[in-house]
Amino acid sequence: MKIAFIGHKRIPSREGGVEVVVEELATRMVTLGYDVTCYNRSGKHALDKKNKIENLKKYKGVKIKKVFTIDKKGLSAMTSSFFGTIKILFSGAEIVHYHAEGSCVMIPIIKFLCNKKIIVTIHGLDWQRAKWKDGFASKYIKLGERMAVKYADEIIVLSEHIKKYFKDNYNRNTHFIPNGVNKPIKKNANVIKSKYNLEKDSYVLFLGRLVPEKGIHYLINAFCQINTDKKLVIAGGASDTNSYYLKLIELSKNNKNIIFTGFVQGELLDELYSNAYIYVLPSDLEGMPISLLEAMSYGNCCLTSNIPECTTVIGNKGFTFTKGNVIDLKNKLEFLLNNKYEVTEIRKKSEKYILDNYNWDNVVNSTLEIYMK
Repeated sequence: MKIAFIGHKRIPSREGGVEVVVEELATRMVTLGYDVTCYNRSGKHALDKKNKIENLKKYKGVKIKKVFTIDKKGLSAMTSSFFGTIKILFSGAEIVHYHAEGSCVMIPIIKFLCNKKIIVTIHGLDWQRAKWKDGFASKYIKLGERMAVKYADEIIVLSEHIKKYFKDNYNRNTHFIPNGVNKPIKKNANVIKSKYNLEKDSYVLFLGRLVPEKGIHYLINAFCQINTDKKLVIAGGASDTNSYYLKLIELSKNNKNIIFTGFVQGELLDELYSNAYIYVLPSDLEGMPISLLEAMSYGNCCLTSNIPECTTVIGNKGFTFTKGNVIDLKNKLEFLLNNKYEVTEIRKKSEKYILDNYNWDNVVNSTLEIYMK
């Protein structure tokens, strides 16, 4: 079976959760004997403009096709999905797997001009994201959602909440397949010690894109109201939202215990996850947060907002606060900072729970079952 993936930025990359998902699916499918091609955007790294993008032809057996992209906010996803779709049209792909709602605007090109089966994974309701919420971009992404509903052979969603959304709003049945996580290798605090003077259990960690819907402003406001010697580490790059990043810098300017690392990967990423006291994800909006799965896989105690996409993941193996409520977030943070016993008890449970329930091999098998239909 020949499979094409489109809608991601590029693999290998950690520019977002979509890229992690596509890489895990594609590389595992190749090891099972499938012929997989990923249609990568050209252009610069979305979260770190200094990060050099390799011009790969293959990655772990996955064929890589570079797609012409106008590397501007609002145009990169549109242009790459259009030109990628045209390339796929003339390829031997039997299954075309679109990722994210915006790319799905191009589905009719495939549907009406050739006999290829179309699968869509909805990673979240992207038209709700702050940077697209008003104007043309939101309408365009919503159009992609409707094209997926109307023309996709099958739709995969990452949460029961979004599954219900498609049933209630479109009477469209979808398949719930959650993301997975790999068993990590935990690292001692070496790089983070020399670079940021961070030691084991000396900091609260947020890791993700610096965008408004992640709720990082709530976390900074709450942290600044707490008397603690622990640091707050905000790890991640800004994605088309430099004004939001500057707002976060302004909010934290009077607190010397708040550290911005920028985009992280590799050894630095592993060390930050391995040595955090707690991990906090204060999001207003998520699909299924890869960073939360990863944080729990390292045995972290996690505190998240009470949105369904987070509470479904942590179950009773973590803590939640009321979405958008800085006072509740401050109280929960303060409780955990002052109660190491509670943090330790959760740590004992979170790693095994997440590795048992969110497994990439199971995700791949469930996805392939849908292809086989």
